Amino acid sequence: MNQPSLFQVRRWSVTELTRHLRRLLESDPSLQDAWVQGEISNLSRPASGHIYFTLKDSGAALKCVIWKGDAARLRGIPMQDGLSIEAHGKIGVYEPGGQYQLYVDIVRPSGEGALYAEYLRLKAMLEAEGLFASERKREIPQFPRKIGILTSPTGAALRDMLNTLRRRMPLAEVILAPSAVQGEAAPLELVAGLQKLNDLFQPDVILVARGGGSIEDLWAFNDERIVRAVAGSAAPVISGVGHETDFTLTDLAADLRAPTPTAAAELATAISLNDLAGYIRNAAGQLGNSILTLLDEKANALEQINGRMRYVSPARRLVTERQRVDEAGQRMARALGGRLKLENAQLKGLAQRLESLNPLAILRRGYAVVTLEESGKVVLTASQAEAGGDIRVRLAEGEIKARVTKSG
Repeated sequence: MNQPSLFQVRRWSVTELTRHLRRLLESDPSLQDAWVQGEISNLSRPASGHIYFTLKDSGAALKCVIWKGDAARLRGIPMQDGLSIEAHGKIGVYEPGGQYQLYVDIVRPSGEGALYAEYLRLKAMLEAEGLFASERKREIPQFPRKIGILTSPTGAALRDMLNTLRRRMPLAEVILAPSAVQGEAAPLELVAGLQKLNDLFQPDVILVARGGGSIEDLWAFNDERIVRAVAGSAAPVISGVGHETDFTLTDLAADLRAPTPTAAAELATAISLNDLAGYIRNAAGQLGNSILTLLDEKANALEQINGRMRYVSPARRLVTERQRVDEAGQRMARALGGRLKLENAQLKGLAQRLESLNPLAILRRGYAVVTLEESGKVVLTASQAEAGGDIRVRLAEGEIKARVTKSG
């Protein structure tokens, strides 16, 4: 059976305990005037002007802060990840985060860290071979149908990339090549995963990614083997290793570098499904307008052709020729009328002349034509009519038969 304690036990609130520890740390003179040696990692410079970083060695890590005023005096120190330094300051406690940290006021270099020195050596060697040359970078396809991912199957980076790809391009097939992303086994697993993606699946683009970390955490992506594998990949590679301030040799060898894994997924789908739908709608609208414009142009051209055809059409020519025939008929009628009048006048003249020469007309003036009965010859002289012979006398009206009783 539990019995209540006879003595009251002190119970600390989190705030009380944290402040007690802070007073203990800040009351130790050796911790208020301390020099600490280590390698810079996770360096950040926010807009406030302060500097935040971590000092690391092989066994531990220490959070550090340099306030803006002290940071202004560090212009001669190239603060960067991987640099081994000696930092002077005092130990304090950041109560909201419940962590102790070194408030730095003086920094002096103690030589480059071994990892950073190796990074620079590899970078110089591979750059001399042309692995980082811009002319060997390939274009990322705008509409990848198959996307390979090389990363840890349990990391947040994979979840972020899948969410982004599902949102932006759900039609794309995504293939995961799981691999360790830090530690001694990571380089060989990364190389094997990249080779498997290229040999078995032939993706349109490959994303090599992991979340942020220290230079030690990201060191697998500085390994010469994975850098060469990325440079020799059959498919273009987008590298999204660490955070925006992290740079690895894999970033330099990749065809495109993204500041984060999520950004790598966005760059792989530069044109999202919504963008594509918008492009299709715009293209459809432009196509419709183009078709309408073309139809208008063709309609105008057809109207012009119809106009020319109407001008040269047989029907129009028939109308024209019919009018010409009418005009020719009218001219012919006028000409024929004139000719008839002329011929009629001539005929009248001839008739008058003929009338004037008509023997009957002479006979009507009292003359007669005498012919021999037997021979029908016209008697011109009296001697031609012998006595006792028969003659015919033609008068204006009728004729008389007579016998000559005397001639001479």
